[in-house]
Amino acid sequence: MGRGGCSLWAQTSVLLCFCLLQTQSFTLIKTNLCKWCDHSSPVCEDNVCMSNCSLTSYCTLAEEVCVAIWKKDNVSVSVRTLCYNPQDMLENIMLANYSSKECLMTPQPSEDGLLFICGCIGDHECNDRLIFDKGANGFSKLKSKDVIPVVVISLVPPLLVAVIATMAFYLYRTRQPGKKPKDWGPRRTHYQSLDPAEGQVNGSDYRGKLPSLSDDVNSEISSTCANNLNHNTEQLPIQLEALVGKGRFAEVWRARLSHNESGQYETVAVKIFPAVEYSSWCNERAIFSDANLKHENIVQFLTAEERGGTAATPQRQYWLIMAYYNMGNLQEFLAGHILTWTELCSLAGSVARGLAHLHSDTTPCGIPKVPIAHRDLKSSNIVLKNQSECVLCDFGLALRLDLSLTVDDFANSGQVGTARYMAPEVLESRVNLEDLESFKQIDIYSMALVLWEMVSRCDVIGEVKSYEPPFGSKVCEQPCVDSMRDLVLRDRGRPDIPASWTTHPGMQLLCATITECWDHDPEARLTAHCVVERFNTLAQEELENSICAHAPTLPSTEDQSPSLPSIPPCTDHSTGIRPHVTSDTQISVSSRQAS
Repeated sequence: MGRGGCSLWAQTSVLLCFCLLQTQSFTLIKTNLCKWCDHSSPVCEDNVCMSNCSLTSYCTLAEEVCVAIWKKDNVSVSVRTLCYNPQDMLENIMLANYSSKECLMTPQPSEDGLLFICGCIGDHECNDRLIFDKGANGFSKLKSKDVIPVVVISLVPPLLVAVIATMAFYLYRTRQPGKKPKDWGPRRTHYQSLDPAEGQVNGSDYRGKLPSLSDDVNSEISSTCANNLNHNTEQLPIQLEALVGKGRFAEVWRARLSHNESGQYETVAVKIFPAVEYSSWCNERAIFSDANLKHENIVQFLTAEERGGTAATPQRQYWLIMAYYNMGNLQEFLAGHILTWTELCSLAGSVARGLAHLHSDTTPCGIPKVPIAHRDLKSSNIVLKNQSECVLCDFGLALRLDLSLTVDDFANSGQVGTARYMAPEVLESRVNLEDLESFKQIDIYSMALVLWEMVSRCDVIGEVKSYEPPFGSKVCEQPCVDSMRDLVLRDRGRPDIPASWTTHPGMQLLCATITECWDHDPEARLTAHCVVERFNTLAQEELENSICAHAPTLPSTEDQSPSLPSIPPCTDHSTGIRPHVTSDTQISVSSRQAS
């Protein structure tokens, strides 16, 4: 019994030791809890960024660590978080420091912009808090607390000198003997509109003064203030009033921009992009940042701001602040108004002039500028400045036609815009990316459809029907690309131009211009400058007819027939070559003149 008892005791002891070892080894096997998002927009303060990732996951393997990849390109900043085995390559890079409990960002070489990577273990979700030492993202960390006192001490003397000089100058101007104290008006800032004489802007009655509470007149921002970016850290005092429009990328609000505490303000338009449309906001802001974009037929831009992202308003928004035009867009105006011939020529001519300025490589003063293609020109993206003038707006899809860019840079600039107004080559995805003129020709096709809309609501065509968009009942209200491809490409369909429209001499020239602008061959279309020349010809003919109508006439036995406006030779201002006109169009125009 003694030997048997000892043997049993020994076996039991060995079994217990083995279980303890297994339990210990089991408890040592654990995985890290990490943030895991393929893409998120970080929120940064000082030298720390939070990944802004809402997904969390345990790593599959014990040897995997928490990793964060921070990237910055010309458009945006993004963060990717994941679990990763440090023994494997990540972004063609081996993780060097991944044993820390904090995610310390380390710069890495990259051809596509800036790249920072960090790895960490231990604490839960350690890759959520990204710590930068010093990097191109603009964060810097003081290495020594002694720097702060030195900086403060060094700044005190010049600040004191500045304060004393300011006080001395103020006392000199206000308390100088023999002079009355000067009445200092409210300080103007760079975003305030200037008061044109007697409230006139460019000779029209569209008012540009600062309205008071009892005079709520929507104002146009002066062109001298346009195309400014707000570099102040303080946000403009803007109060949103009403939602006036909503598109694919953003909402447009009518708002008040206050100027002082006495209640003076002006009405502005605020285009608000959500956080997910940051790239669209950046693109439109880049278009407006060009000071040479300013033109009387381009929407007046005021400034751009980033809003939100704080404890009070956590939802981040991106704002574009522009002049507000209270007459609405062209589509709404055409639906409720019938145009006279004079109004048609004025409004349509202003659309052509605005597009010609976009496409031009120089300003009216001869200053070089980068041409711009709108790429979403339609009647709802044109607003009325007054009863006889329009401005182009909504540049979210616009493209700068910089000669330094390559075909690869335009590779992602294919099928964009509104299907109803897409040119045949866009519907077919056959845009010639090697020729920047191709993007301008796309705009010309869209402009032709807008001109047709305006002509269809003019009183000189005879019976004016209710408004309908181009291709009207031939397609549904919101046609898709496939249905437009069948209509425009397969059937070669275009909006109808009845013979009754061309009985008016000037309308005959305008309809011929429209036909040439929506030609199936992009290279056969007129340029925007040529269309402007056509409208100048119509204006000249109208002036001559007006003079003849008031001049004394002599009796004549010959039949008098109204003279038809001659079609001027159009020259492409960028190449010096007259655009090709198809034989069908030439025959059509000549036959109408003969009739």
